[in-house]
Amino acid sequence: MPVTIGAKLESDLNDPIGLLGDCHRRIERFLGVIVALAKQAGGSELDAEQRRALDTALRYFQQAAPRHVADEEQSLFPRLRQSGSAAAVEALQRLEQDHQTIEPWHAELDGLGRKWLAEGRLDALSAGRFESLARQLQDVYRPHIAAEDQDVFPHARQALDDEQLRAIAREMADRRGIRSPA
Repeated sequence: MPVTIGAKLESDLNDPIGLLGDCHRRIERFLGVIVALAKQAGGSELDAEQRRALDTALRYFQQAAPRHVADEEQSLFPRLRQSGSAAAVEALQRLEQDHQTIEPWHAELDGLGRKWLAEGRLDALSAGRFESLARQLQDVYRPHIAAEDQDVFPHARQALDDEQLRAIAREMADRRGIRSPA
């Protein structure tokens, strides 16, 4: 992977809130790949590079994205609810609703994407549905990610103490089967 001068280094478990933000960048990037492929290829045969890109993006949303949702809903959001901020609680309810809304869309998109990879192409109806789902996901993710990056995560950095942040980091590490920071 090339190094970009001035690029933000990815966070680690010593900064669990930063790690959640880094995950948002991956969501945006992989969803952008899916939308671009849907538009460019329209369900037709993919070249080797496009196939790899689609497979990688689908795997990300199948494997990593559910852990990100769990990081938020099981680790971060409950602690923010305890912080006593009515505005935070209201925002968290909307964000959790977004998670419920997009889950079946991701499942359907994954099924269509896997079919595309297995069969080499999609019929016009399936290709249209694939593109529609990708755009619907983008339409939900844009304001969702903005709300978390601009409101929820900064609030978390102020409202949560070091021990709460370490607990979140340990839980995130456990979900990934990796060693947590001290």
